[in-house]
Amino acid sequence: MKPGNARRRTLYLVTGFVLAFYGLSGLVGALRGAATSAAEGADVPAVPHEIPADVTVQAFVTPEGSRLRFLVRAPLEAMRDIEFPQYGLGYLDLEAADPFLRDAAQLWLADYVAFYEEDRRLEAPRIVATRVSLPSDRSFASYEAALAHFDDPPLDPGLQLPWRQALLDVLLEYDIESDESRFSIDPGFAHLGLRTVTVLRLRPPDRPERAFQYVGDPGLVRLDPRWHQAALRFVSLGFTHILDGIDHLLFLLCLVIPLRTLWGLVPVITSFTIAHSITLIASAFGIAPRALWFPPLIETLIALSIVYMALENIVGAKPRKRWLLAFGFGLVHGFGFSFALSESLQFAGGHLLASLLAFNVGVELGQLVVVAVAVPVVEVLFRKVVAERMGTIIGSALLAHTGWHWMTDRGSDLLAYRFTWPAVDGALGAALMRWGALALIVVGAAWAISGPFGRLAAKAKGGGRTPLAE
Repeated sequence: MKPGNARRRTLYLVTGFVLAFYGLSGLVGALRGAATSAAEGADVPAVPHEIPADVTVQAFVTPEGSRLRFLVRAPLEAMRDIEFPQYGLGYLDLEAADPFLRDAAQLWLADYVAFYEEDRRLEAPRIVATRVSLPSDRSFASYEAALAHFDDPPLDPGLQLPWRQALLDVLLEYDIESDESRFSIDPGFAHLGLRTVTVLRLRPPDRPERAFQYVGDPGLVRLDPRWHQAALRFVSLGFTHILDGIDHLLFLLCLVIPLRTLWGLVPVITSFTIAHSITLIASAFGIAPRALWFPPLIETLIALSIVYMALENIVGAKPRKRWLLAFGFGLVHGFGFSFALSESLQFAGGHLLASLLAFNVGVELGQLVVVAVAVPVVEVLFRKVVAERMGTIIGSALLAHTGWHWMTDRGSDLLAYRFTWPAVDGALGAALMRWGALALIVVGAAWAISGPFGRLAAKAKGGGRTPLAE
């Protein structure tokens, strides 16, 4: 091929890569904008029974003897398509509302929740009682007060209560075989509002109360899971999280581009996994700053890790030391994983450590899938489409460009926080001791893996150098 043709071909490839990247970015932005406009447009019509924006559901689950009691409180305005009797300027007719309350409880609550005793689904519940409560009522602060509230006198029929402000309290009962069984719930209350937050409290006999809080529908929730049930749930969470986390995927791609051999990838991916496991577990046990600026700091550093690794790919990666960089940045990514995991740990039951380890297993499986797909794709591109050196520069430049924008945006959010020095007291001393223990663990882990990983990296370099190292 003539030199001029080769240069033109390279120019066409570079231009094609750039146009494809920005075209895809623009398409994604346009689709997001269209979706946002459609969602906003859907909220414009003010119909009598429009979907409430924010709904909070409070509930208690209590097995007692041969029955399971389920106490629920939800806003009356979330029970759409039911014409509650009103008078005046939208006041609820309390005397005529009773039959409508039972219909609302059945159609909007009882029909959307399923309970399981062990693995057996319970029969449909009985609606024992319904009542209307004021928005200022605090009886659902405890199970005893909520249950006693159903025996309180009904509201004064002459009370002028706007129907949109009224609360519906419902007492459901399910037949069970034993209150010592393990129960699960599959709640479907997300339909009540555009954003539905459920606060669910389990009151098992002779055991402490356990609280859950989640947004939307969490799927099947095992209220008192066995260790293997919790582990399976968190393996799935870890697997889906790594596939949904675009910043973690781009970081992995930065690692894969210059290292596409088994001996080159094993120490890098494993050291990254060990590092993020350390900080993830440490965060779950409270060894992490609780300041508001810490999450945006970690998100900024994650973007920085993409920029740095991409730039190193461009100037020339050093395989012998790349496992050490992956270990250092893995500590940062572990804190990022902990932010996503924090809300899910409530479903671990009494198996916190097993759930954390299972989450890490899921993350590792997701990483292996990404690497197994990325390596052959990159290899084919470098062999059939573009020269390896040029392809590495183009791909890494696009990754660095994306990471740079994330880093500047997140850095701006970080600088919006006000930093203050902590007070010198016992709490600071205890925090420093915890951080010191974490630092010792990190140093010990790095020292333990330095020998075998250094030899693997040397073997990778000796067995076949990557083009960037040539």
